[in-house]
Amino acid sequence: MTVRRRSISRHWPILRLSGFVIFESAVDLHVSSDDMEMCSLKVLELEGSPSLMLLRLMGERGCTTGHLMDYLQTLGNSEALQCLKPPALQILIQPQSVALLCGHNLRLSCHAVGKSPVQYQWFKSKEEVPNSFSPDLLVSPVSLKDAGFYICRVNSGDAFEFSQWAQVDVLNAGTSYGQSYNSLDGRMKVVMQPFSQRLHVGEDLLLECGATGRPIPRYQWHRNGVPVPSATKRKFVIPHVMQEHHGRYRCEISGSTERMWTNEVDVVIAPRISVQISGATECSEDDIYAIGDGSSEFCLNSIPEQLYATDKVALLIGNLSYQNHPQLKAPMVDVYDLTNLLRQLNFKVVSLLDLTESEMRNAVDEFLLLLHKGVYGLLYYAGHGYENYGNSFMVPVDAPNPYRSANCLCVQSILKLMQEKETGLNVFLLDMCRKRNFHDDSTTNIILRVTANIVFGYATCQDAEAFELSSTGFANGVFVKFLKKRLLDDEKITVVLDRVAEDMGQFDATKGKQALEIRSSLSERRALTDPVLPGDSADLAQPHNRQWAKAHELPESMCLNFDCGAQIKLGFAAEFSNVLVIYTYIVKKPKDMSFCQAHVTDVSQDLDVDPKEMNRETPEETGIYLLSSSLPQHCLYTRLSSLQKLKEELIFTVCLQGTFTAMDDDHPIHWTKSVNIGKPLIARLDLHRAMRRNSCLQTCFMLHSPSHSPCHSPGPEHHLHLLHGTNYQAQDYNRLSPQQCYLDCEQLQGAVGGSGDCYHDDLSQSRDELACDLSGFSSSSGRHSMPIEAGDDIDELQTVFINSLQLQPQ
Repeated sequence: MTVRRRSISRHWPILRLSGFVIFESAVDLHVSSDDMEMCSLKVLELEGSPSLMLLRLMGERGCTTGHLMDYLQTLGNSEALQCLKPPALQILIQPQSVALLCGHNLRLSCHAVGKSPVQYQWFKSKEEVPNSFSPDLLVSPVSLKDAGFYICRVNSGDAFEFSQWAQVDVLNAGTSYGQSYNSLDGRMKVVMQPFSQRLHVGEDLLLECGATGRPIPRYQWHRNGVPVPSATKRKFVIPHVMQEHHGRYRCEISGSTERMWTNEVDVVIAPRISVQISGATECSEDDIYAIGDGSSEFCLNSIPEQLYATDKVALLIGNLSYQNHPQLKAPMVDVYDLTNLLRQLNFKVVSLLDLTESEMRNAVDEFLLLLHKGVYGLLYYAGHGYENYGNSFMVPVDAPNPYRSANCLCVQSILKLMQEKETGLNVFLLDMCRKRNFHDDSTTNIILRVTANIVFGYATCQDAEAFELSSTGFANGVFVKFLKKRLLDDEKITVVLDRVAEDMGQFDATKGKQALEIRSSLSERRALTDPVLPGDSADLAQPHNRQWAKAHELPESMCLNFDCGAQIKLGFAAEFSNVLVIYTYIVKKPKDMSFCQAHVTDVSQDLDVDPKEMNRETPEETGIYLLSSSLPQHCLYTRLSSLQKLKEELIFTVCLQGTFTAMDDDHPIHWTKSVNIGKPLIARLDLHRAMRRNSCLQTCFMLHSPSHSPCHSPGPEHHLHLLHGTNYQAQDYNRLSPQQCYLDCEQLQGAVGGSGDCYHDDLSQSRDELACDLSGFSSSSGRHSMPIEAGDDIDELQTVFINSLQLQPQ
């Protein structure tokens, strides 16, 4: 516009003298001499431009660029005329640099338009890529040798253009880093984390990290919070380290719109001390790290042994759209944020929203299949819940009102099954209420092993509520608000949770209302940042790992060519493991087509998608709030949730609507194409089926004592009915008042424990009325806080285990 302004302004005197005559004859516009005078007076204003004023006036009078070109040609302004003439060949889509994992699919795209058919040829550096004559260069699977710089040459008749260079960085995040199965939506993801180093003076320091994304991420290493000069590569090397190099290191990784940090790791530089033994020497065992065989020298060192995980697996469940209970908002944001953080720690993460009872049990079964000896397993749950007699219960979205243990999942039963896998670390983060459910008189009998690797992080104390921030937008719950700031710390997991508890204690809105409770039997310095080193049982887990990986790969984006000559790009992104985003945009359209738009229609009825919320012009209109910043613009967006309910392959129709300038009416013409993307994401695991292995189900239904409740955990005669989804209705209508609470000026909404249909506006009122409502209830006498079987030997075993789960002081 700057060139155009100067060019036209230079001929403004000619324009002013002859404008009226030219406009009358060539353009047939009624531009009066007064209009021309008004345009010329703009030169007297500070930011005024007679040319821009005339262009604006021409636009208002319906003038086209063709009229403007005729006018400029009459004036003889070739410089401005050149700006308006379309080139013979124009590249519309340039290839983008990308960093991706070895084994994934590489796609580089270059699209151009010309006056004659367009031809393509891709190059890697100066060498032609064989058989690369299409707009999309696809390398599947990509390997380390495919890294480098790529460019595309485009020909149209005698004209040719080269695209911009695109760099391809291929990361080999092998077993030492753990595997990370990422979506292909182009978002930046950290897939390689640096490890803590404990070295001697004179050894070489190597810290390495890596992130995938489009465009290629940028790196900047920091030491003790200060950027290290010239440390802008993925690999950071210091040869022959000295003691002044010790400290805490981490790398800042940034993309076009995002910024992330790696784990902060410790680099310890110990002096190398040689001692010549001339006689008897007394020293402590802790002072000696290694003694040379047959040598008279030994080195003093106090470097502890590094702990490893054979793998890291996390299951994150957020229930918010309850059928018979108050709706929640925070679980969606909480699960999304924790998913991104745990993936940076090299966890295999599955994140699921709004699961029914059978779907939750089947998801747990799939989670358990990935566990084996030495694996770090993490379960996070956000939603409604309750706690009875020391056992915590997670409430599915289809739980009846009121609900009981038969309708819910018992966390301790899942822990029992994890223990049978000989896991290295079991972490449970429960973001739910822990109020007593007086509708549930059953006592679940769970005998746990005595193991020193269990950590429970409860969002609130026993018999208390957990809260979410009430706001017009989307915000984290109180627990995750503080947890996400500490989760990447390279510290023992109990130390991390202690710091989260301290941070929560300083939050005025929940002081005296919600406090993090930690129960742990962890005897080693296990941390979520520990590296992954596959053990002997890794080969046995490979089939399950491959199945898990397939369930977290997105469909490949594709281009659809229609008979009218239009080309549509169909892209996909994953918001959660069971939420798919489809977006469409126009790559090219015929010149005589005045309007063109592509819609997604005829989606499977299993997904229960509202047609009014499909094909929206902004992601937010269709419910895509968390991914909106990373999606391409100027598209139509559709959000498909609850993919776990998909029974068949996902087949839908892409409908193209278009109108042409030669058409007499405005009714669009339709073209359609059917698209089959198989079973995307978590749909491959068929979580919709009836409970299959029933391992979690059987453990949850082990009874300790008879119950008078008609909806307690059923005996064998009731199992068939439960498997078919029968909901038993309670006969007691003295329902527990819900705790949906709002606190102080910054409102907080309680994640309800128990069930009911009355609501209170402040916590004090809720608690007072709750005390009155519960006055008619009395707990059974002689009931233990954790039910155990009769028998002195089991009593003693259970007591030892319970005592090992010490409540951490706040």
